[in-house]
Amino acid sequence: MKSRGKIGGWSSLALPAVFIICIFVFFLGFFGSSILSQQVETEVSLHPRSSRLLNEKVYEPLPRGHSGDDFLTTIPFQVLSWTPRAVYFPGFATSKQCESIIAMARVQLSPSTLALREQDTAENTKGIRTSSGMFVTANEDKTGILDFIEKKIERATMIPRSHGEAFNVLRYDIGQRYLSHYDTFNPAHYGPQKSQRMASFLLYLSDVEEGGETMFPFGNGESVGATYDYEKCNGLKVKPRKGDGLLFYSLYPNGTIDPTALHGGCPVIKGQKWVATKWIRNEVEFY
Repeated sequence: MKSRGKIGGWSSLALPAVFIICIFVFFLGFFGSSILSQQVETEVSLHPRSSRLLNEKVYEPLPRGHSGDDFLTTIPFQVLSWTPRAVYFPGFATSKQCESIIAMARVQLSPSTLALREQDTAENTKGIRTSSGMFVTANEDKTGILDFIEKKIERATMIPRSHGEAFNVLRYDIGQRYLSHYDTFNPAHYGPQKSQRMASFLLYLSDVEEGGETMFPFGNGESVGATYDYEKCNGLKVKPRKGDGLLFYSLYPNGTIDPTALHGGCPVIKGQKWVATKWIRNEVEFY
């Protein structure tokens, strides 16, 4: 009888203790999982899934043709607009590369000119484009920087470099601008054309404290009516940042002119704007 009493007493004390331990373990697991999930969420927010996958997985190059590359490369980009097709490339060139291009171009600058339409004159187009610029090919650059940039543009656009015009390096001082225009030459206004500028790649060589944006009045489906003031910088705007690139297409894939590729350079309000433009043609023999 005594032994039964001892056993019964021990059972009556053990059950509450087990219950308390179970509750403690439950809350410990609950709070532990919450802390762990917060750490995972923080890690994911700092390193997006796409970036982590690129870093974690190793890709092997495929067999290539005689003109291909035996290595893989990553050129980050962001689609800014599909109407027109505009793509942004952050950090496309280094600061030193940009400074070298500026130093080379600075001593050869002259007032920028326009390709005039049949009805245009130097007088009625005055003030449309007020920058200074110069043209230079990759072969003329002894540093090899423009050759490197041109090859990178070739990879980013998947258009052979033989379709590219010479670089047009431009400087915009305070108040200087380029009103809205097309890079294409509509035969109805310019006469028959041997080729068209299918795409434009802008490499920003400097930061601009205020103003100087590249703007697209029709960007992202904006409607431009008869009352639109082409001297105002309204629409999709791209802020110049040293080393960044901007690609936009002036032709549709079928070769016709994209009317939404209208674009311009907003006036520089504070600072100075340097940019190297590479126009890309749909034909190799474009002149």
